[in-house]
This record gives sequence, C-alpha cells and structure tokens, in this order.
Amino acid sequence: MTDWLALEREYVARARTLYRDGGAPFAAFRRLVQASGGDGVLSHKQKELIALGIAVHTCCEGCIVFHTRALVRLGASREEVLEALGVAVEMGGGPASIYAAKALECYDQMTAEVPVREGAA
Repeated sequence: MTDWLALEREYVARARTLYRDGGAPFAAFRRLVQASGGDGVLSHKQKELIALGIAVHTCCEGCIVFHTRALVRLGASREEVLEALGVAVEMGGGPASIYAAKALECYDQMTAEVPVREGAA
C-alpha cells in the first residue's frame, strides 16, 4: 500500500521549491491554475473531478495527490470520485484502471486522516 499522505508531503515540498526558484514560467503556470480553478459555469469541484480523471488517464501520481486533496477539501463524496474514475477508465482502459485504483486508495487515506489537534503530542 502506498502512503499517499507521505507522498503528498514530498510533492508539496518539491512544488514549493520549484515555484520559489523557477521564476516567470512557474509564476505564469500558477496564475493559469488559479485562473482555471474556482467556480464558473462549472463548479470548482466539477473541475477537480475532471482534473482527477485526466490525472488517472495520464498516469500522474503527483496530479492524483494534488487533485484528490482538493476534492477532499471541497467535500467530494467517494461516490463522486468513483464516478469520475469510471469515466477515466472508460477513456484510458487498462492502464487507467491501475491508476484509478491508486486514486481511490489516495482518497480513502485522505478522508480517513484524523487531523492532529494543536497541542496534542
């Protein structure tokens, strides 16, 4: 079993370094992400479900981590995630089914995570 929470910490740390040191191209990419996210005709959650499907189709574990975390924060249900994963597998076949299973495991770990209370040992 993959420790998706540990992977998330690694990816976040790497991304921070890249965005801090990467200059104009990464600042522009960050603006693109911000401009395409959020609510519009499609809700932010719908956009994140699409992004998770694309992450599964392209077999990108880092993207699975980031978009799954966004979906957890947005209150996406397991059923919504499963439906999006079904579409990803429809479009991506066998390889996507392997990454869909990874994405579901990631979602399950993130939703089972118990937040640590401040001051707890």
